[in-house]
Amino acid sequence: MSKSLIPNACTSANLLFGMCSILATFHGDLFWGSLFILFALVADGLDGRLARYFGVSSELGKEMDSLCDLGSFGVAPAFLAYSFALKEYGYAGWAVAIFFALCGMWRLARFNVNTDVVHGYFMGLAIPAGGNIVAATTLLLSAIEIRPMDLGYVYPVTMTVVAYLMISHVHYPNFKGDGAERLYLVPKIVAVIMFLSILYFGRGAVGAALFTAVFCTYAVFGIVNSLFAQFAKEA
Repeated sequence: MSKSLIPNACTSANLLFGMCSILATFHGDLFWGSLFILFALVADGLDGRLARYFGVSSELGKEMDSLCDLGSFGVAPAFLAYSFALKEYGYAGWAVAIFFALCGMWRLARFNVNTDVVHGYFMGLAIPAGGNIVAATTLLLSAIEIRPMDLGYVYPVTMTVVAYLMISHVHYPNFKGDGAERLYLVPKIVAVIMFLSILYFGRGAVGAALFTAVFCTYAVFGIVNSLFAQFAKEA
């Protein structure tokens, strides 16, 4: 059996879970629609590591990975968010869901062409993180019985911001230990406060709150840390 079948199977599992998310959401099961996106994240994290472990990294595998990511972390979360809340906002909801999927596509395309240029950090929020913010918040808000529609336009605006972060030039740490991006103290403090605040807010559903805290804190940390880095350059 070819060693490449193992990582390629994980890549395929990524899309399989993405499709399961879409189908579960279509049938009104938002819990599993969200959870399948998390499963897709696990599969996505394994394929690259297994490819490097077995020494079978290839251009085909990279292309498969991007295509699967678009389905699992671009289209599936957009459909989940639309079914969960965006449908209540009429055509504005359509626009936000479509914008999220388009930004995911743009993020992946830019990542692929910049692999030899960008090192030591992610330029823009990685699409798996963006997709899992949607999945995590859906789980949490459903668990603690908060209807996003009761918060006015907070939900669609937040979705739009998350989508934009994927195509932004905000630098996000890749945690590979290469030290390319300096991590400042104040952003770390902000991240800890936000993380604990989300856990407290969602204390009635600890698992969903932890899931949400990880991805939302990471998204905000990148913004604050990039701002401090910009100030440091101008000082």
